[in-house]
Amino acid sequence: MMPDPRPAVSVVGIGADGWDGLPETSRAVLRSADVLVGGARQLALLPVHECPGERVPWPSPLRPAVPALLAEHAGRRLAVLASGDPMFYGIGRTLTEIAGPDALRVLPHPSSVSYACARLGWPVEETEVVTTVGRPVAGLGAALHHGRRLLVLSAGAATPAEVAELLAARGFGPSRLRVLEQLGSGRERLVTGTASGWDRPPGDPLNVLAVDCVREPGVPRLGAVPGLPDEAYENDGQLTKRHVRAATLAALAPAPGELLWDVGGGSGSIAIEWMRTHRSCRAVTVERDAERARRIERNAQTLGVPGLRVVTAAAPDGLAGLPVPDAVFIGGGLTAPGLLDACWDALPAGGRLVANTVTLESEALLAERYRRYGGELVRLAVAHAVPVGGFTGWRQAMPVTQWSVTRSPAGELS
Repeated sequence: MMPDPRPAVSVVGIGADGWDGLPETSRAVLRSADVLVGGARQLALLPVHECPGERVPWPSPLRPAVPALLAEHAGRRLAVLASGDPMFYGIGRTLTEIAGPDALRVLPHPSSVSYACARLGWPVEETEVVTTVGRPVAGLGAALHHGRRLLVLSAGAATPAEVAELLAARGFGPSRLRVLEQLGSGRERLVTGTASGWDRPPGDPLNVLAVDCVREPGVPRLGAVPGLPDEAYENDGQLTKRHVRAATLAALAPAPGELLWDVGGGSGSIAIEWMRTHRSCRAVTVERDAERARRIERNAQTLGVPGLRVVTAAAPDGLAGLPVPDAVFIGGGLTAPGLLDACWDALPAGGRLVANTVTLESEALLAERYRRYGGELVRLAVAHAVPVGGFTGWRQAMPVTQWSVTRSPAGELS
């Protein structure tokens, strides 16, 4: 007999309409499965007379238990249930990362996003999706722009009220909210309101929240590119100012998925705006002052990047054990013994380093490294128009010397 060429693990998407909404291909897989794995709600959607396999609810926490669960049922036909499309914020990603794509057969179902866009008349490709499942609601803050449409994947019945509270706190109180419950089932329900006036009681935990973003008059506009207004940050004066910040982010050149070390975080502005460029960008900021570190955390929450990791320690000691960076920014402490060498040595080939300073001592250090490693050494000077009696003149800010360099394969001149 020829061996069965099909993968041993099938991942079957199922919607709120349950068994009735499944295509025959998915039904056949579930009927023939020796083991059915899923959440209690999903398993309850399968009729016992159709699907006689052993039922195994997901343990908690889920991800650490997956390898043992797969090993325990090796050699048996295993079907894993997932909500909607398993590869869209679903268990499919976890299984792929652990077992590999060749070990899986994925049978998707329409996602809640597809259903929601169909009900709302929103083009899927123009609708931004933010998830709160296993993630803080504060992450929504980076997606708030006047006139944009957002879909929020809810973590449960309490999510709509939490989102409404965040919107009101961020100056988006007039935004229209629509909660779409039990999408795809015969129990669909729509609940509407505005963020600032949200008083609806918790509804069905299976819901998606649609947001029509409306910014209140007078609330500062936060753009989508680096160089946010200085007023967007809580700070004690230790802040890379707006125009220099924009030039610094341009030199750092963030790309999706990359990791930044922000050394000498101050108010966290460089790391925060690095992460705002793309939802997959990551950053670690190292700040020795405990109060400033707490301030960085508050700024990250307010500006929609709660995933920013803050290390309260002095560099270079605070760099030990951090994951390998794609880029490093040094905004302070350049003259600390060993700091610049530690940052340079941590960079892989192709990694970027950008350092800013306003002091002659640090400038001399950067000039020496520029001679040794190359790169680009520039001076950034910004002046602002201010009243001078009845006239207007220029007030010059302290010039900033910036060294930026990309590490070549052997660390030699680039």
